[in-house]
Amino acid sequence: MTPEGNLRMTDSLFRRKPIVPEPQEGGQALARTLGWPHLIALGVGAIVGTGILTLIGVGADKAGPAVILSFAIAGLICACAALAYAEMATMIPASGSAYTYSYVVIGELLAWIVGWSLILEYSLVVSAVAVGWSGYAAPLLEAWAGFPMALMQGPELGGIVNLPAIAIIAVVAGLLLVGTRESATLNAILVLVKIVALVVFVAVALPAFNAANLEPFSPYGFAKHVGPDGVERGVMAAAAIIFFAFYGFDAIATAAEEAKNPDRDLKIGIVGSMFACVLIYVAVAVAAVGAIVYTRFANSPEPLALILRELGSPLAAQYLAVSAIIALPTVILAFFYGQSRIFFTMARDGLLPAGLAKLSARGTPVRITIFTALVVAVLAGFIPLGELAALANAGTLAAFTAVSVCMLIMRRRAPDAPRTFRTPLPWAVGGIAVFGCIYLFFSLPLQTQLWFLVWNVGGLGVYFLYARSRAIIA
Repeated sequence: MTPEGNLRMTDSLFRRKPIVPEPQEGGQALARTLGWPHLIALGVGAIVGTGILTLIGVGADKAGPAVILSFAIAGLICACAALAYAEMATMIPASGSAYTYSYVVIGELLAWIVGWSLILEYSLVVSAVAVGWSGYAAPLLEAWAGFPMALMQGPELGGIVNLPAIAIIAVVAGLLLVGTRESATLNAILVLVKIVALVVFVAVALPAFNAANLEPFSPYGFAKHVGPDGVERGVMAAAAIIFFAFYGFDAIATAAEEAKNPDRDLKIGIVGSMFACVLIYVAVAVAAVGAIVYTRFANSPEPLALILRELGSPLAAQYLAVSAIIALPTVILAFFYGQSRIFFTMARDGLLPAGLAKLSARGTPVRITIFTALVVAVLAGFIPLGELAALANAGTLAAFTAVSVCMLIMRRRAPDAPRTFRTPLPWAVGGIAVFGCIYLFFSLPLQTQLWFLVWNVGGLGVYFLYARSRAIIA
């Protein structure tokens, strides 16, 4: 290839979208139906879920009582990333979240990698939460309706198919097809159920706080390391997994085109939901670790309910479990929503089949919602997720890093551009987000890092063989 050809190749890989998205033809604009209360509920609905209900046990196994510090570190990094998201979302109020910001600021190739990573993240989260919800619902269905367990577990557990997981995905997809505002309103109601359940947990567990349960505070040290039993432990090893419990606010950024007043609503939704959840999580972690010795609930599939039972409060434990069954679908809804909007935006840009971006008369992307439902239903019904669930964290860390870098680039490239929200101390906040996310990525299990690399190598193949030549911007 000639030097001129090489230059054209490089230029095309880093071609950028205009900072103000041009109007789309053919009715490709999403309906603006969401206010900031809907966005806060969407964010809290995504953030407060299986992470705090189950991962506190996993984190305690990896860090001991210092899981409190793991929550604080993961929360700080996520909070810094949330501030970067808020600034970028108000500068570029378009659907697509980190994918769109990367396309506008850095270029098409990185945008594709980020979008491909977000597809992985959201697919795994929706599928994993659906399977987790099925785990709560299956015993009730077997006891009350005599439903065979073989039809409520995937092949990896000796079953045939996980029908409850597929069913809840179908229900959530139906809600999104009915309309974004309607599903967001129901989501807000269910979010209150979850918050009340966590408040009940703190109210019961905190009075039982015993400082002796915090000794030794950090039995496994700070940095990730492999213990004698072959398990990766340490405060940062726990933080890298607990990180799963915090993200979800990025789903708000995917709603930019559907916000009634994006300049106001996006910053309130992103920052408000993130900081509310950091406070909730730290309070729950302190109450849990202080109530009983961490080894008694480490790696339990229902650590909070177990703690309540150990404290002699079976009714509160049952209430927490029932609340989880009722309210966990809010996590599925939030990430399903984000997944469909990432797909929609990439299809609208020509990087995925354009036919998927068609909208219904109600302004919802019907085809992409149905396609997304089919993909995540197959994952939830048949595919063993196992260690691959940590891939969701890898994809999110890549997206958070990209958004924080975009925020810093725009501060240098366009310092006087209109910003209805300005991140305080941007270079410090952005630096904490970037280097914190990178450190957390390398604190993930090695297998997770390798699978993430494999996923993105495959994604680059799709980009060069299909997407690059079909991009609208080309």
